[in-house]
Amino acid sequence: MKTFNLIEKNFLPIIILAIFSFFTACQEETSVQTSEPKTDKEAMIQIADEDSLLASFEPNYNEDGVMDVMGKINTPIYPVKVGQRMRLVNRVLDINIQGDTAYGTLTKTFEGTLYILAKYDTASTRPDTLILKPFTSVITRKLVFIKIANTEFPKRNWVLAAVSLPEGGTQTPESINITRMTVFLPNGDTLVINSPNDYYLYRRWGFWWRWRNFPVVPANSQLTIRVEVTSAYEQDDFVTLTFGADARGLHRAKKRFVLVSSTFNGTSYDKVYEQTFQTHQYRGFFHAVLNAMPGQVVLDDSAPVEQESWGVPYFIRP
Repeated sequence: MKTFNLIEKNFLPIIILAIFSFFTACQEETSVQTSEPKTDKEAMIQIADEDSLLASFEPNYNEDGVMDVMGKINTPIYPVKVGQRMRLVNRVLDINIQGDTAYGTLTKTFEGTLYILAKYDTASTRPDTLILKPFTSVITRKLVFIKIANTEFPKRNWVLAAVSLPEGGTQTPESINITRMTVFLPNGDTLVINSPNDYYLYRRWGFWWRWRNFPVVPANSQLTIRVEVTSAYEQDDFVTLTFGADARGLHRAKKRFVLVSSTFNGTSYDKVYEQTFQTHQYRGFFHAVLNAMPGQVVLDDSAPVEQESWGVPYFIRP
């Protein structure tokens, strides 16, 4: 009897909850149906948006403010921490479909702010100023899609088969250029990159034979990167590597490259920088992002930001 009274007492709320759940489920089903891409281009844009490899670039490009830079920085104005905050303001994926293959160019425009936490007084034990420098950066990378089916649902017909490395930077007159990046992997393999947008890595295992092997590295292993740049200035450039950040920006770290050699070629300086970094223990896709700026950008509080950026993705296998 008590059980019957309890059911009778709660009957109306139960019915209301059931009706609400029914309509909510219908709305969710409708939402899923309406979000299905209608064209091949819409499908490829959605595939690129949802790709975890591509998404791993921005958490390392956006340093979210000042960062500790591992490695000694000995400069006249004594910058203590240097970092950048990047805000994506435009994203365009241009696609050229040629039969069963589609070639895409992904262009992202960022509004950035370079943060320099520094001290003007060399005798001071603490930073006494925060310098903010706004700049705009454009990053591009190439994508290759392969058609694998011919259904009425475009998203089921295409897969992202290969991606190039990202590259870009500020559009101001360049006084620094990255000319080559060499990545020494723990297994002894070497990646030699002269043009990131022309350096493709396979994204799907079924297409490994058509493009270069994707770098898969063990957890807690060391990689060495050698960077060759051409700089207009004799002084050391500010060349850094940001790496390790996941989709939430956690585990991000930053290191400054060490100058190995500098040779004057008659008009500018050919320099070689090197740095080693260690992967953490977390499984997934990550990017190591290289940023190169003339030294004066962080030494002079009024010098505009000039920056060139390259990136290389890698997958950590525990």
